Amino acid sequence: MATKKGLQIIASVASIMSVLMYVSYIPQIISNLSGEPSNPIQPLVAMVNCIFWTIHGFFGLDGKTRDRAIIFANVPGIIFGFTAALTAII
Repeated sequence: MATKKGLQIIASVASIMSVLMYVSYIPQIISNLSGEPSNPIQPLVAMVNCIFWTIHGFFGLDGKTRDRAIIFANVPGIIFGFTAALTAII
């Protein structure tokens, strides 16, 4: 059985890894702005997914329980996913 402290460590590591995953869009954004646009579908879908996870993080299953790890992990996905998709389109 997992302890509360162990689960907090897992949540922290998972949040950091998620942020790093979305920050990795930066080279794609740079390529898009340099005239080598990529397909916008994946970052757009990632952005929508992150929107839903962020809403869940704010309200939880009971409508009032916040999960800061989920919020922290997904807000960069909204920002970088949107930016990557937008720069691929324009």
